[in-house]
Amino acid sequence: MNSHHQPSRRSFLKTLGTAAIAAPFLTGRLLALPPSRTLRHASFGAGGMAWADLTQIANCTNVEIVAICDVDLKRTVEARKRFPNAKIYQDWRELLDKETIDSVNVSTPDHMHAPIGVSAMQLGKHVYGQKPLAHDIYEVRRMAEIARKNKVVTQMGIQIHSSVYYRMGVRMVQDGTIGKIKEIHSWCPKSWGDMTAKPERTDPVPTDFDWNLWLGVCADRPFIGDHYYHPGNWRKRLDFGAGTLGDMGCHIFDPLFEALNLPAPISVRSEGPAPNQWNWALNGKVIYTFAGNNQTAGKTLPITWYDGTSKPAAEVIALLEGEAVPNTGSILIGTEGVMLLPHADTRPALYPAAKFKDFKLPQVKGARHWEQFVNACRGEDKTTADFAFASPLTEAILLGGIATRFPQTTLEWNSRKMKFSLKEANTFVRRDYRRGWSVKGL
Repeated sequence: MNSHHQPSRRSFLKTLGTAAIAAPFLTGRLLALPPSRTLRHASFGAGGMAWADLTQIANCTNVEIVAICDVDLKRTVEARKRFPNAKIYQDWRELLDKETIDSVNVSTPDHMHAPIGVSAMQLGKHVYGQKPLAHDIYEVRRMAEIARKNKVVTQMGIQIHSSVYYRMGVRMVQDGTIGKIKEIHSWCPKSWGDMTAKPERTDPVPTDFDWNLWLGVCADRPFIGDHYYHPGNWRKRLDFGAGTLGDMGCHIFDPLFEALNLPAPISVRSEGPAPNQWNWALNGKVIYTFAGNNQTAGKTLPITWYDGTSKPAAEVIALLEGEAVPNTGSILIGTEGVMLLPHADTRPALYPAAKFKDFKLPQVKGARHWEQFVNACRGEDKTTADFAFASPLTEAILLGGIATRFPQTTLEWNSRKMKFSLKEANTFVRRDYRRGWSVKGL
């Protein structure tokens, strides 16, 4: 990317906070950096997963951490020590307005992924964006479209996508090792939900924490302490996170989408509890129906998601022949066998074990997810989880979250029109931003 081409960079974000962003569209072709040039990078977020993204990117060759932004300045303490030359910001708009950078990572709570990511891409910055790609389906669609229009390098933070064992599982499915796929069951025991009511109180905002900036595009409300929102429990809250499915679904559905080239779901149904007025529910069960293809056994493919204490039925677990069930993963049931695909660093397993006792696992190579992004920014590589891939994956995950609001109801999804068969469900496809926080393109 020719990072010296900065059309009206300061005017781009000058009015954000009081009026809509007047975002210029870049003209000309965005060029990748030459391999010898330093990639000037900025991080949105300084703690938690942002710290992991920041340090992993910083460890790549020829990367300079130019700036770090976090609404909570206390979370920048370690970053200041590790990157003493980086400028520290509290307002992401100010960073984009002032700094000359080539790339960013957006590792904030979900509700700010799209506003920051889109603003950066409109300025021609390459974006490493944490999962889920965005909070709402409309935002997800727009992020992929804007990335394509501005020809920027993108990568979603589903780092296990690049691991040897996930790639191995994908290859085995594509090779037809277990035949045509009949059904899939995926689970995660995390419990990013809360069935209690929101506390009716207002707490003092901590020193060096900007609550207004943290809220960002979301409606104004009083600050509540005791970690109710910040730094971690925002995942439980409807307006800011996406529950357990939103947190982990992008990871666990990732190899399924890649291996089977899945289209958008044609329907989704929740058989778990509904969220309350404020928070996502616990112990979910969501059934997706996808159109079949040449890799599936039928005209449709059901994929069932379970979280918290919700688990696959005993007859599904029995297919593992008494082997321990991993904490998180998927069971793929095919016409010629069964694959267990654990999440993270465990190789796939095949059943019946006797049938596959002489099977040799395919030889595949893994990659370092963050380094792949950096190298792609230099024009030396291509990302494998770019926003074109991440958008339909994230959309499917978010559809499941919407379905939980309407338990025991099958919601048919028209992907082209971006509409549900149930009118009430369409309310949650796109939300209005807080007054003064409009972002052009969203």
